[in-house]
Amino acid sequence: MPTVRFDPTLSRSAALKQMTEALAAQGILGNDARFLVLDLLGLSTTELILHGDRPLGTPDASRLEAGLARRISGEPVARIVGAWEFWGLPFGLCAETLVPRADTETLVEVALAAQADRRRPLRVLDLGTGSGCILVALLSELPNAFGIGLDRAHAALVQARTNADRNGVGRRAAFVQADWTAGLDGAFDLVVSNPPYIASPAIPGLAVEVRCHDPLAALDGGTDGLDAYRHILRNLTLGPTRLAPGGTLAFEIGYDQAEAVQRLGLEAGFGPGRVTRDLAGHARVVCFRPD
Repeated sequence: MPTVRFDPTLSRSAALKQMTEALAAQGILGNDARFLVLDLLGLSTTELILHGDRPLGTPDASRLEAGLARRISGEPVARIVGAWEFWGLPFGLCAETLVPRADTETLVEVALAAQADRRRPLRVLDLGTGSGCILVALLSELPNAFGIGLDRAHAALVQARTNADRNGVGRRAAFVQADWTAGLDGAFDLVVSNPPYIASPAIPGLAVEVRCHDPLAALDGGTDGLDAYRHILRNLTLGPTRLAPGGTLAFEIGYDQAEAVQRLGLEAGFGPGRVTRDLAGHARVVCFRPD
């Protein structure tokens, strides 16, 4: 891995240019350099514009060198800065949470579109909540809803609680450590989940940013990638946790899993699942209603 040094006398603007060029040389394009410089130097975009001619100094030069080395090694920029934006809201991250992806906003859009009246009281359940980004985004749009986020990882739940409080919905959210719906009882108007759906044999072939930095438990969906869907659908039909009359169940899915998840839903007693595609044209969400 190449070592890039930043001269402490270099201006902030020149450092951004050097960071951009160093990442581009490794095939890393986009806004990563700007994200890193702003976060590592503790600057806003306006401050960088107005005071871009100020020299780095030794401490900031060292911070940029360390951050650049981490990014070149394959660590995602979101992991380096420890936060990412989703649905226009800020979310802190930890090792046990996935980095929120723009594709997952499709799940939020589908869940919201299923609500004829966004102001009515709703009970929302988010299975495998991770950073809480899906639940928090929904609660930000459903002012009278109360949501529960479940996850097996305690650290993820602590992070989700922080994110809910930070985004002003903490009083309408609860976070529970559980294996899917185990120990949960009641009817919910909206159940959402972005479960692990990567087939186990495919994991070694994932990009290094995912394979080496995302939590395995949030990726591995079993031999065919469908274990979580089977478990959730079975529990919602046979267990004490269920959809309320007229409720909605919405899953994020892998690009090639739409037919399989639709079939599982039918076998579990749900009506035909409606598929929604993301902005790239890939099947991204399957939405069910009770039959």
